[in-house]
Amino acid sequence: MARDQIDMTPLQSRDELVAWLESGVKDPADFRIGTEHEKTPFTLQGHQPVPYEGARGIGALLEGMKLLLGWEPIMERGNIIGLYDVTGGGAISLEPGGQFELSGAPVETVHQTQSELMAHLAQVREIATPLGIGFLGLGMTPSWSRAQIPVMPKGRYKIMTGYMPKVGKYGLDMMYRTCTVQTNLDFSSEADMVKKLRVSIALQPVATAMFANSPFTEGRPNGFLSFRSEIWRDTDNARSGMLPWAFEDGMGFERWVDYALDVPMYFIKRGEEYVDVSGTSFRDFFAGKNPALPGERPTLSDWANHLSTIFPEVRLKRYLEMRGADGAPWGRLPALPAFWVGLLYDNDTLDAAWDLVRNWTAQERQALRDDVPRFGFKARVKDRYLFEIAKECLKLSHAGLRRRNRIDHIGRDESRYLEPLERIIDCGRTPAEELLDKFNGAWNGSVEAAYSECAF
Repeated sequence: MARDQIDMTPLQSRDELVAWLESGVKDPADFRIGTEHEKTPFTLQGHQPVPYEGARGIGALLEGMKLLLGWEPIMERGNIIGLYDVTGGGAISLEPGGQFELSGAPVETVHQTQSELMAHLAQVREIATPLGIGFLGLGMTPSWSRAQIPVMPKGRYKIMTGYMPKVGKYGLDMMYRTCTVQTNLDFSSEADMVKKLRVSIALQPVATAMFANSPFTEGRPNGFLSFRSEIWRDTDNARSGMLPWAFEDGMGFERWVDYALDVPMYFIKRGEEYVDVSGTSFRDFFAGKNPALPGERPTLSDWANHLSTIFPEVRLKRYLEMRGADGAPWGRLPALPAFWVGLLYDNDTLDAAWDLVRNWTAQERQALRDDVPRFGFKARVKDRYLFEIAKECLKLSHAGLRRRNRIDHIGRDESRYLEPLERIIDCGRTPAEELLDKFNGAWNGSVEAAYSECAF
């Protein structure tokens, strides 16, 4: 979510950390769908990165959006860094390199996700086009070097930028050059959370392959179909990955708390200040032993902020976040929530999906995840190609959405949003492979055409 929490109650016991996660449990009638997507701004003239400052910068874009929408500005040290919809719960925020993110409001149906997305894109265009700004629907910037990309004025990103190179090869690329689309979904009990977490972690590579959309770096093919996914394999392994322990007996909210307590922290926020505590553990902070704030105990806000700096393939907060997909063109974005809602919000499909993956070992899940960025549908698990599993998952998701039977104003259910994925499965190739064909064919070995063909 875009906002740092504001509950400053000091925490007394580990039970409160568990209770905070547990408070996400909802009745299935109250299940919601949240979708977040990032897109890369570029100058329509010359296809360059867009700076924060200036009359045609990202700051000006946010100011224009504020006037148009009437949303509350999120400020940091006098700079507008985001917007918050007090009535609906949606937000607009900035990623480190200016990637423009919509964190959608929690909605009841994928039809509402689609409406929200279309409204957002129309609003953004209204403000961005006169500023000469376009947006790209790819998983990674196709032509810019890291050095070219401006840094947004957010204190937490400064701390992360200093820390990332110490813990992995690609952390700065993740921050400044990638875009994702995510879906956030609810659970009805601890057992339901565990089941959904396991199924969605095991099947995250399916989403990675279907949405693989980052085959170019600095104007050339990079050897991967989802380089964004490859980047996560060497960003910071203490806070990312496939969570093998989540498949062991005894998994639950407490087990997640114990994991999170030991994930190294980045920062502690006090007022406007971001205090750099990178590399220290929340467990020590909890015991009043953080060297930067000796004797001080964390608040619920600190805990919520810390949980938002953990980046596994599926993340638990007070809901589950699906994190395996590359950013995509607008027409494909609602397909991600549709895919996961069909699999996870229908008990029959959830059972069937669990049957698909229950016999995979931790090593097999990891090998599949390691292979998918390069090989896409041709990655294998046991004796099966990922393509076959993806095809089965899509069929299950379709059945789950039909059974959910949430109808739009002309009588269509949510399974219609799977159409872009059905086309991908029908042709048997990832979006990245289609882009590489164009690069080697009609695009004449240049990525420049991506700025029109893959623009929002």
